[in-house]
Amino acid sequence: MMRSQQDSQLMGPANKPANDRATRTWVLVLTSVAVLMAMLDAMVVATALNAIRTDLHASVGALEWTMNAYSLSVAALLLSGAALGDRFGRRRMFVLGLGLFVAASAACALSRNIEWLIVARIVQGAGAALLTPLAMALLSAAFPPEQRGKALGLFSGITGLALIAGPLLGGAIAGSLAWQWIFWLNIPIGLVLIPLAQRRIPESFGAPTAIDVAGVVLVTGAAVGLVWGLMRGNEAGWSSVEVLAALAAGLAFAAGFIAWELRSAQPMVPMRLFRSRAFSSGIAASFLLYAAMYGVLFFLPQFFQSAQGNGPLGAGLRLLPWTATLFAIAPVAGNLVDRIGERPLMVAGLVLQALGFAWIALIASPDLPYLFLVLPLIVAGAGISMAGPAAQKAVLGAVSNAELGKASGVFNMFRLLGGASGIAIAVAVFAGTGGLGSAQTFSAGFVAAIAVCAVLSLLAAAAGLWQPARRASVPEPAENERRLGW
Repeated sequence: MMRSQQDSQLMGPANKPANDRATRTWVLVLTSVAVLMAMLDAMVVATALNAIRTDLHASVGALEWTMNAYSLSVAALLLSGAALGDRFGRRRMFVLGLGLFVAASAACALSRNIEWLIVARIVQGAGAALLTPLAMALLSAAFPPEQRGKALGLFSGITGLALIAGPLLGGAIAGSLAWQWIFWLNIPIGLVLIPLAQRRIPESFGAPTAIDVAGVVLVTGAAVGLVWGLMRGNEAGWSSVEVLAALAAGLAFAAGFIAWELRSAQPMVPMRLFRSRAFSSGIAASFLLYAAMYGVLFFLPQFFQSAQGNGPLGAGLRLLPWTATLFAIAPVAGNLVDRIGERPLMVAGLVLQALGFAWIALIASPDLPYLFLVLPLIVAGAGISMAGPAAQKAVLGAVSNAELGKASGVFNMFRLLGGASGIAIAVAVFAGTGGLGSAQTFSAGFVAAIAVCAVLSLLAAAAGLWQPARRASVPEPAENERRLGW
């Protein structure tokens, strides 16, 4: 009751869930395609790095920042993007993010040196930091609570295409055309999305508060420091002055951010949100879920190539049993979470992910036939397909509609930080137990890294157990028909 009263006080007519099928469908399609485009650009560069190195005469360190600059920019600015959307309009800022992303994509394609490309990638990340959290907020605002889980499941399935298409698309384009085309392709897509978003997506706002400038500075400093330290740890050394200073600065900024937000009259991230078991559990489970998933995603294609001798395209195709399950299971899981609640799907899915990763760790070897890996990959893929939509709905369902932008910004920031942390942990374990010298040494490090990712998945399941138990009310038959026809 209190939540409904708060919504009615803070929400204007533009914040009401869309009441017609066509509008909801447009919102789902446009937000999903926009985020898919942004997620693809986080991955397509990986298989085009050799072409970029040759063309721009770049060093290995510079190539690393070609990838890292994008992720660092997104992670650092996500909460700022959500806050701007709440203040000035989520659709308006979403469209601005698309425009910035398209312009930066053109700058990437026109790069004549590696420094230009890195700066353009930072700007591209800033555009993605606007559109990513606001896409989830617009989607959640357009759908009523009883349909939100299904919508988020479909959103996850569409955006999950990046896991499959990213490496394959980057390699195919760089090999047959030129690496610049991985950026040129964003231009026509973005130019179609911008006018459609302006016409078809209803505007929505958060609470009408002033921009928390001090909070923006502090949270950006925290994200930059922590992500920088995690990214540089394995190259510069975890005990190096650079890494220790970056991590210490990140923690200091994070502590300052929490202290500031606790005493701010109009906080960017109300700390009271974390008092909710549903919100805190969903954030913790998501952080660990993506840490485990990205740790495996980093090493599994390399295992197929370095230990088993497959090419890049062959490695990408061998990921399909893991990644393709997202499209079959995530929409069903999203619909199911509306009926039975978040906790069963989160815990069961994360246990399945842990089981699949542990299974791979037990049997992986250079001469293992690929068919033996298909079933554990499907099990792990089914797990994330179940847990992902449930964790998203747990976080977004714990807040009022006026705070959806803030909640989605927090969710996405922790997702990115979880991915960076998972890769850093997996690489550290790999370096301590294996190496690149031979197929056998690579396999030894791979097994240890995947085993740690299984442990991270179990920790995520434990976080999911803290989610409040709930069973959603079963809709009447007429309501079922309306939901199936949204």
